[in-house]
Amino acid sequence: MKSMIAQCKAEILRTVRNRRFIVFSIVMPVMFYFIFTSTLGDIKVGGVDWKAYYLMSMTAFGVIGASINTLSVRFAQERTQGWVRLIRITPLPNGSYVLSKILSQSVINLGTIVFMFLIGHFAKGIDLTLGEWITCGLWIWIGVLPFMALGTLLGTFKSVEVVQVAANIVYMSLSVLGGLWMPLTTMPKIMQDIAQYLPSYRFGQGAWNVLGGVGPDWTGIAILAAYALIFMILSTYILKRQEAV
Repeated sequence: MKSMIAQCKAEILRTVRNRRFIVFSIVMPVMFYFIFTSTLGDIKVGGVDWKAYYLMSMTAFGVIGASINTLSVRFAQERTQGWVRLIRITPLPNGSYVLSKILSQSVINLGTIVFMFLIGHFAKGIDLTLGEWITCGLWIWIGVLPFMALGTLLGTFKSVEVVQVAANIVYMSLSVLGGLWMPLTTMPKIMQDIAQYLPSYRFGQGAWNVLGGVGPDWTGIAILAAYALIFMILSTYILKRQEAV
């Protein structure tokens, strides 16, 4: 347990010192939030105040970026540098290596969520009930699991450069097509239809539904769970094949 805690602490420190994490998970979401909430003013999306709606969008955008970019690049770098082989000859169990990354990323995601919520409350005057803050926060914190699994899957690529490019393309594409940058209703019909099957849209939809007083969308939950399962199975299979080779 002590080795696990030490590994988690090390992972957290490495992440918060990473410029990519600061840019993609903190700076960009905050910048986009202030730009678009100031530009569009007081409007409503699906009966929800735009500032609150977009706060959930940018919070989801930030934790997705951290989960995909940070995990994928970190896994790829450590594998190419021989760090993974070194871990295998230490007392740290093999499963603890991956688990420590998942746990540390979860702690970082929680910090990102709290930070974004504080920005929305104090800078934009968003006034939600305590239940709404907690429910939205828990949904984003737990619902990001498929993207953490996706980050692990991308990290199985052999080239760090390829991983960085692929992670950015996937991250930005999912964010735009999933309606996190702009509401899905502003997009063409074909893009709206595609978004229904994307994890990014279903991820944001959960928080938007909470603000709109709508119950859980079980179809969305099933889609997110299916993506998480598929990504985990693929990454586990690929890692085992690489270890065998």
